[in-house]
Amino acid sequence: MADHTSSAADPNPPDATEADHDRRGAYEGRHRAPQGPEHLSVWTTAQQTGPVQRRGRYVPGSVKHPARMLPAIAAHAIHAYTQPGDLVLDPMCGIGTTLVEAIHAGRDALGVEYEPRWSNIADANITHAHTQGATGRASVIRGDATRLNSLLPAALTGQVTLVVTSPPYGPTVHGLVRPGEHGVTKFDNFYNDGTDRGNLAYRDLTGLTDGFEQILTGCATLLRPGGTVVVTARPWRKNGQLVDLPSAVIAAGLRAGLLPTERCVALLAALRDGHLVARPSFFQLQAVRKARTSGTPLHLITHEDVLIFRQPAQPPHATSA
Repeated sequence: MADHTSSAADPNPPDATEADHDRRGAYEGRHRAPQGPEHLSVWTTAQQTGPVQRRGRYVPGSVKHPARMLPAIAAHAIHAYTQPGDLVLDPMCGIGTTLVEAIHAGRDALGVEYEPRWSNIADANITHAHTQGATGRASVIRGDATRLNSLLPAALTGQVTLVVTSPPYGPTVHGLVRPGEHGVTKFDNFYNDGTDRGNLAYRDLTGLTDGFEQILTGCATLLRPGGTVVVTARPWRKNGQLVDLPSAVIAAGLRAGLLPTERCVALLAALRDGHLVARPSFFQLQAVRKARTSGTPLHLITHEDVLIFRQPAQPPHATSA
């Protein structure tokens, strides 16, 4: 079903504090259950393809974003972890998938987006959702999500029930392809022109996880006690080596003061009669075919990790009077 070469989070991540080790020990203790289907948490979120899920529900310009979350993933998280009227936040909202699915479900939503191009499309998608009967309220704030505490009003502190988001992977993983006379042309694989280093998509893994830690730290101050953070992340290959982003996200969440509680699987393949129907991207197929030609037996990655954190009852980084 999935590539099993990705490892669990490093038990001793760089710069881990004693509190990090304590939280990680508690997390690992909860996740040493006997192996078997009854202990798995699999989200069947790709029974329909991404284009089918978005057709008519999102404005046409949405397809140009290089890293669109499957609407079914956002919808599953919203229905699982919130009630009508709750506030949902996506600090890297892109075209507004989380926001659209939230307001269709009767929740309110707030998004932050760094790129004006995508925030404009997110606004259009919110308007479009309301024309289709969505009852929730939503808005998008333009800005840098690594500075959430200065970007959002202080009145929102402790008001968010659920955060749903995904870190960017950059042009190595995303984009579309078009066959032509001179071979395959890649397009729509950049978040902007590819030169703005303020965008996390263009940092290395260390820079990406540092920035994502800042984002999660900001989210933690906005969450109500017991609130939930859902992060989708997948490993990818660079020069044939697996980049274990999910483990890096877990470490970032721990450093932000959040408690890891679940690690689920959101399928990127359909489940038909007990079998997976893979829907790999061109880039996945190309990488796997090249590897197998060279004698390395790689497999397709057919899922995203869904990393779920909780806000402890005592807000992180809180100081006593």
